[in-house]
Amino acid sequence: MGEPRKAAAKAMEKATEAAIASAAEHLLAGRLVAFPTETVYGLGADATNSKAVAQIFAAKGRPRFNPLIVHVLDAAAADAYVAFTPLARRLAGAFWPGPLTLVLDKRDTSPLSDLVTGGLASVAVRSPDHPIARALLRATGRPLAAPSANRSGRISPTQAAHVAAEFGDEVAMILDGGPTAHGLESTILDARGEAPVLLRPGAVTVETIEAALGVKVARGSIDAERPSAPGQLMSHYAPRAGVRLEAREVRPGEALLAFGPAPLPTEGPVFNLSPAGDLAEAAANLFAALRALDASGAEAIAVMPIPAEGLGEAINDRLQRAAAPRSAGAS
Repeated sequence: MGEPRKAAAKAMEKATEAAIASAAEHLLAGRLVAFPTETVYGLGADATNSKAVAQIFAAKGRPRFNPLIVHVLDAAAADAYVAFTPLARRLAGAFWPGPLTLVLDKRDTSPLSDLVTGGLASVAVRSPDHPIARALLRATGRPLAAPSANRSGRISPTQAAHVAAEFGDEVAMILDGGPTAHGLESTILDARGEAPVLLRPGAVTVETIEAALGVKVARGSIDAERPSAPGQLMSHYAPRAGVRLEAREVRPGEALLAFGPAPLPTEGPVFNLSPAGDLAEAAANLFAALRALDASGAEAIAVMPIPAEGLGEAINDRLQRAAAPRSAGAS
């Protein structure tokens, strides 16, 4: 067990100016670099370099048909890769930089690798609101493909140590920027039409989007066998332990993922997402909590009910995918 920890520690570096410059050199040379965003840590590669992007799929064990999010500095940078609609301009103006991803048609002249689209004619793009991610985008001058820095289908990382535990020294560098702020991935909208269509709930709530634009957000149909955006596979965000939702009691051998001021009685491991019942706090703690309870050795994790409104929609989406039946190659 000692050797993997040494390898992991060697790959992690505090995200100083010098470390960011070194990370940019790795990316421009076609290597993988993990870095923090305001949502989760991403496993980054130059999105214009097919060999580099292929390394993401190989490292994660990710199916090639599952598209990646391309990170850009701003809407002006994204213009080189995707065709903005009037709706997309309004959304970017209201929420970029930030945890909102837009699915738009790929330009014929786009230099992006075809691998990032998963064989689709569209691209998922966002402008991250994290100083380290933005500094890295400036230093490389390239769009960065960066799905969550974990093995495909497993729990997303919200700390650099989570990335190190997954990959060790399989990546050129892990930039350590401390815990991420939101703890949930970005919201994904299809913005190719006149009205936004939700493809994945996330850190920006539907209610916030509807209030900002004055339009209704539709719910898109999802084909888990042929996803149109990241995060749509049926089994995803999964710990090794089983996950049981809407728990009203804790069974023998189970750990408890609690929410609110009155957790269920148990003598086993407990992690309360938010004793105050705050959904933003619960979202920020979700993936770290699943990792901690999984590490406890419990056979399963009993999850107390969590309200479905606001950020609760995204939290419940992740938990439902974590609890879904698992099959080889499905995640």
